[in-house]
Amino acid sequence: MYSPFQLAVKYLKYYTRASNSKGHGVHSPFVFDFIKLIKNDRENYPAYKAIEPLRAKLLADENFILVEDFGAGSTVLKTNKRQVSRMAASSLKPKKFAQLLFRMVKYYQPASILELGTSFGITTAYLATANPAAKVHTLEGAIDVARRANENFIALGLTNIRIWSGRFLTTLPQVLSVQDKFDFVFVDGNHRKIPTLEYFQLLLQHSHDQTIIVFDDIHWSEEMEEAWAAIIAHEAVTLSIDLFFIGIVFLRKEFKVKQQFSIRF
Repeated sequence: MYSPFQLAVKYLKYYTRASNSKGHGVHSPFVFDFIKLIKNDRENYPAYKAIEPLRAKLLADENFILVEDFGAGSTVLKTNKRQVSRMAASSLKPKKFAQLLFRMVKYYQPASILELGTSFGITTAYLATANPAAKVHTLEGAIDVARRANENFIALGLTNIRIWSGRFLTTLPQVLSVQDKFDFVFVDGNHRKIPTLEYFQLLLQHSHDQTIIVFDDIHWSEEMEEAWAAIIAHEAVTLSIDLFFIGIVFLRKEFKVKQQFSIRF
């Protein structure tokens, strides 16, 4: 993982080179609509008010749970017995990005959603609430974390989520045997290059040209930057949007020329 200083330097470079936040100078109508109608949507949706109190509750929870860490691991937390509040502070996607994913699902209305990396289910809840008709499958490696996430889903009255707990190597093939194609995928489960690329290759087999795949922490480390570079160079990816902390790829065949954008967010 890059140090905070290295990350700050990289963010500054990204910010100075990226397209401005209002989309001026962006010549793709599709991307301009993404900026105007999704990224810059300032409406305070009821889902925000329902979900954010759960985030606050997690951040104040001093209880401990057991965690099996199958990914790149936490640079903050080293033991398997971890405090909920500290886990929440380091692992929950900030509301700025969780709510962006909510707006993406609300706008594009995917019917089938896959999330790799549930954590305590805050982002999952946003995905599920944005389209109550969608079926959301979410994978979490740690059993106790998955149990706590499920409690949050029950508290919110969400019935369109199925959570799978255990190693991704086991649960992902199981999910893909139940749901063959996905419309929207959020990958936030393993911050290593090789597993990320393996997930991508597997997910391509269960995607279609309208599928949207979002990758978390694409500039988190040199490995993740290499993975992101390989992903957006793949022939199946016709459009990519780099928002620094997350990257979005589209597979739409209607885009005849590959397009790559970095946009301030």
